[in-house]
Amino acid sequence: MYISEPRKVAIVGANRIPFARSNTAYADLSNQTLLTDTLKGLVGKYKLEGERLGEVVGGAVLKHFYDMNLVRESVLSSGLDPNTPAFDIQQACGTGLEATILVANKIALGQIDVGIACGSDTNSDAPISINNEFRKGLLKLSSAKTNGDRLKAIAKLGDPRNLKPKFPALAELRTGKVMGEHAQITANELGVTRDEMDELTLASHKNLNRAYEEGFFDDLVMPYQGLKKDNNLRGSITIEQLKKLPPIYGEQETITAGSASALTDGASAVLLASEEWAKSKGLPILAYITAGEVAAVDYEHGKEGLLMAPTYAVPRMLKRHGLNLQDFDFYEIHEAFAAVPLSTMKAWASAEFCKERLGLDKPLGNIDRSKLNVKGSSLATGHPFAATGGRIVGSLAKTLSEHGKGRGLISICAAAGQGVVAIIEK
Repeated sequence: MYISEPRKVAIVGANRIPFARSNTAYADLSNQTLLTDTLKGLVGKYKLEGERLGEVVGGAVLKHFYDMNLVRESVLSSGLDPNTPAFDIQQACGTGLEATILVANKIALGQIDVGIACGSDTNSDAPISINNEFRKGLLKLSSAKTNGDRLKAIAKLGDPRNLKPKFPALAELRTGKVMGEHAQITANELGVTRDEMDELTLASHKNLNRAYEEGFFDDLVMPYQGLKKDNNLRGSITIEQLKKLPPIYGEQETITAGSASALTDGASAVLLASEEWAKSKGLPILAYITAGEVAAVDYEHGKEGLLMAPTYAVPRMLKRHGLNLQDFDFYEIHEAFAAVPLSTMKAWASAEFCKERLGLDKPLGNIDRSKLNVKGSSLATGHPFAATGGRIVGSLAKTLSEHGKGRGLISICAAAGQGVVAIIEK
């Protein structure tokens, strides 16, 4: 299909299951089950049964070997036409938003008319690796041709040193530090205080709880496995309770279990389409995705923090589209830790940071905090890595739709020093 200029890309709708703390409601469910059921919910909601869509794109961060074709297998059980293509991606916590940008780009270029971006993750069913020597022994045993070779392989398998499994670690391969340790280093560098973290954490829970009470999520979150809302939510939490929590990374540090997003299971999906396709189906248009940007930082050799890549991506995107940081009605800054949005905002407001690291003549400035994560974010919902982007896109698109007009900014940090950001408009 030839088009003279990119088409507008509509966010038609979204669906997710309630996010659940790992080893609770979804303890016995796989990525495949969570994602398939979430897609089924989206298909049913928008009457897509038997429809052949242009493409479905998504993925998971923690995957077993049999999840190598996760999205396609989920599509085959979703109710969509089996002729709907699908493929997996993985960009850590940015997976869901990156999938949204990929589908949107294909629609904008006229390559497809409609697609789904999705993501799923379960820490309850995280893959556990066997010892490498044990693995090699099993392979030798399976390929042994003689009884002698089989006996040698079996003898090696019996070595107790080879029986210890390798559990998944969320530490960065190049530094050995977990993400929270990196967030703490950045928070210390930029002067983010414990009080600021506790206050942001409280606001996340209060905003999410209010949104549920007002019915905002009634058509975004489908009841699932006995849950009607995210079970990490603490609607009655107080600042006094948060202040009593001990620091995680040392007595003199500031990040606590409250100001860190919990390990979580969940899945989300977003339906994207051209205006023409949406209108032909009689489906509403919540908002439009109008821009996307990615960035990476050298957190290993450079002086930048692991989770600060969005700090660089946003000003590039703003410049490309002739916008200022204040030209937004809503801001969605992913709360991997309370320290992340706080550090990000301090960096943008700092003349020194903006000049020396971002190469700007002046700071980007402050944002109106009353416009930040107004429906709650990852500290309250939890954070199933690849599902977070879809959660944010769906919530922000509906927020803009209810607002009637406006512009929203999404900023998501990701492991390995990466970040994915986007603009959604109504």
